[in-house]
Amino acid sequence: MGITKKITVLAVGLGLVTLSACGSSGDDDASGGGSRTVTLVSHNSWAVSKDVVAAFEKQSGYKLKVLEDGDAGQAVNKAVLTKDNPQGDVFFGVDNTLLSRALDNGLFQPYEAEGSDEVLPEYRVDRDKHRVTPVDSGDVCVNYDKAWFDEHDLTPPKTFDDLVEPEYEDLLVVENASTSSPGLGFLLGTAAQYGDEGWPDYWKKLKANGVKVVDGWEQAYNEEFSGSAGGKQAKADRPLVVSYASSPPAEVVYADPKPDTAPTGVAEGTCFRQVEYAGLLSNARNPEGGKALLDFLISKPFQEDMPLNMFVYPVLEGARVPEEFVKFGPQAKDPQTMDPAKIADNRDQWVKAWTSLVLK
Repeated sequence: MGITKKITVLAVGLGLVTLSACGSSGDDDASGGGSRTVTLVSHNSWAVSKDVVAAFEKQSGYKLKVLEDGDAGQAVNKAVLTKDNPQGDVFFGVDNTLLSRALDNGLFQPYEAEGSDEVLPEYRVDRDKHRVTPVDSGDVCVNYDKAWFDEHDLTPPKTFDDLVEPEYEDLLVVENASTSSPGLGFLLGTAAQYGDEGWPDYWKKLKANGVKVVDGWEQAYNEEFSGSAGGKQAKADRPLVVSYASSPPAEVVYADPKPDTAPTGVAEGTCFRQVEYAGLLSNARNPEGGKALLDFLISKPFQEDMPLNMFVYPVLEGARVPEEFVKFGPQAKDPQTMDPAKIADNRDQWVKAWTSLVLK
């Protein structure tokens, strides 16, 4: 979840080196018993300020190593496949749309992180077993290119219903619900809006209205969406994209010069609330280091540093939210939500039905 670091890179014209891991076998220095290195496995949205990491390393005595493993869905699937010989000690980035997959497959071992009682109650799950720790929240929403709609004298859509209207034909790009976390979040948002029986008809209308489906968020946002910095470079032609409520402030923060207003907006009637979790991996080689890292992830320094690095909201009660979020990317007032148990019961069959309906 969250705006991946790659939006930062595209906005400032730099390159990105993504770390990957092929398992921790024989890597005693990374996560072996008694090691002073603790390894975090994450999707490629992980980002934190160097001084905050330095403070953690000084306080805990552990050196932090981060392994990034692609989109959230890909990272979770790989973590499940390697759970008997995990790549690291802590996994960060499983959200409420995929949580049951991780828990049902025994990905995590129990640990109640220090400070868990200060996490906002609405984000706490698995309270009996404490297998995961809430870390951040965000809203998957349709974003729109303000300049495009101004130039075409067209009012941007506000709701799911608007997206199937003829004036928005061939304007929307979405991510594949079977391979992308925001793509799945958007599918669940439509299921929450239209119900178990109604969402397929809605997607039939979206398909008839020219919705474009791509594999993941990076391609959708940075290559297909005309309103993003990356999209402008790629000469993208879709002014509507499934992204996040925090995407507009990201476009402001990384612009040079910074604009007075965000170049993109959010259709608030299309939002679905996601929550991301971290957990101590089963068979972690350095469980004590992993516990220290989980404590760190819900500490105030990390929670207040996180928004302008990963463009997500803190879950710690009283954590300060940056001004850019308040001005350009407030959380949706009434997002769609869904009980994790319902997601667990329906996700796979919904994704299968969606794939058959939209991609074939």
